[in-house]
Amino acid sequence: MSADEQKRAAGEAAGELVQAGMTVGLGTGSTAAWFVRALAARKLDVRCVSTSTATADLASVLGLKLLELDQAMSIDLTVDGADEVGPGLSLIKGGGAALLREKLVWEASRRCVVIADAAKVVTTLGRFRLPIEVVAFGHRTTALRICDALAECDIGVAPAIRVRDGAPVVTDNGNYIYDASCGAIGDPALLADALKSVTGVVEHGLFLDLADEALIGTDKGVERLTP
Repeated sequence: MSADEQKRAAGEAAGELVQAGMTVGLGTGSTAAWFVRALAARKLDVRCVSTSTATADLASVLGLKLLELDQAMSIDLTVDGADEVGPGLSLIKGGGAALLREKLVWEASRRCVVIADAAKVVTTLGRFRLPIEVVAFGHRTTALRICDALAECDIGVAPAIRVRDGAPVVTDNGNYIYDASCGAIGDPALLADALKSVTGVVEHGLFLDLADEALIGTDKGVERLTP
């Protein structure tokens, strides 16, 4: 199976987890999009909370009912992709620049399922550049403080601002994204705490102790992982 076929298999398997009457969190990215399509195809009576404008647009086109997180308050099930799936279902997310809304939706959910292709499963987090969302005002000075936080965790790299078409990528929240090429993150919890303490950092892409289950598309079908 190709990577895209694995993503589709994982997304469709996750679609079968949804039951009528649920409030469902919709992730962002190419794998999550397969879940959104699979969910819409089932034509269940569900309410959905999107983690990005892009996902909301797709869900609307497919006829899914959308509401804001503050309207839902709690979510029965959220399904979302990941850029890396590490030990204990520790994750790196944010490649689609939706990490803040994703984490807000995840933390409001009773159950979170991550879906991915087999290449996303790693033994140590950090090969994928770690996204860090920052306030646009004074972002270069924030980047210096991020360097200090990374150094405290023995990661000697400088984060780079994410650019598209010659301009900084702006998130749905009006913030910027910096990416840190960590290589290997020996202590994800320590790094998560260090980054959260930096003034100007809104959120980071380490999702720790949040995923309840992973559905991984492989050449042999969909594999289920638990923490």
